[in-house]
Amino acid sequence: MTRRKSRRMHGLSKLILILVGLFLLYQVWLLGQVLWYAHHNPAASAVMREEMAALRKTDPRIALQQTWVPYARISDALKRAVVASEDSNFLDNNGVEWNAIRDAWEYNQHQEELGRKARRGGSTITQQLAKNLLLSNSRNYLRKGEELLVTFMIDRFMSKRRILEIYLNIAEWGTGVFGAQAAARHYYQIDASQLSAYQAAKLAAMLPSPRYYDRHRDTRYLDGRAGILLRRMRLVDIP
Repeated sequence: MTRRKSRRMHGLSKLILILVGLFLLYQVWLLGQVLWYAHHNPAASAVMREEMAALRKTDPRIALQQTWVPYARISDALKRAVVASEDSNFLDNNGVEWNAIRDAWEYNQHQEELGRKARRGGSTITQQLAKNLLLSNSRNYLRKGEELLVTFMIDRFMSKRRILEIYLNIAEWGTGVFGAQAAARHYYQIDASQLSAYQAAKLAAMLPSPRYYDRHRDTRYLDGRAGILLRRMRLVDIP
């Protein structure tokens, strides 16, 4: 091996070690965040900060609608509706539903082959919390891989009750609308604790496309989806 080639190999090895070290430091930082939020309420989430930055490009004075409320002050109907809609095996899974991820990937590949834009997600509530709280809304394999790592951290160090409490307080429910309390006030002018079963089902049905349904609140699909969730909610257990 020539001296020049040896120097290149040494430099490459050093670069790889630096990158691995930075990656591990980032994971330690994320784990620290998870441990902190297991016992402290987040003032904002990564997605909330991302949305705020986007909205302030057109209106520098705009503020997000979000008010933290403890788990006990959120309607049980909303808890059941969200679990029924987003993650029916929430209490039993370890944060990831591999079959759902596989089915979503196969569906999305088929949609891409047909030239269609509609996509399906296979994320559990815990995965969505990992993305919303600490990562971003970007769609790429690197972010998805990081999401899985953070999901395992959250599932290991947070109770199901705490996971659902944080999720319900930071989930997006419209343009600049985050959390159950803000959603209940925005759509029904009531508190999150007062939501009826149908109101809760309709809010849960909005979750996949909250900004769209903020503008289209009375579509036939939304009403039908809410009806389906009303029936499913009776079979759902919550922490």
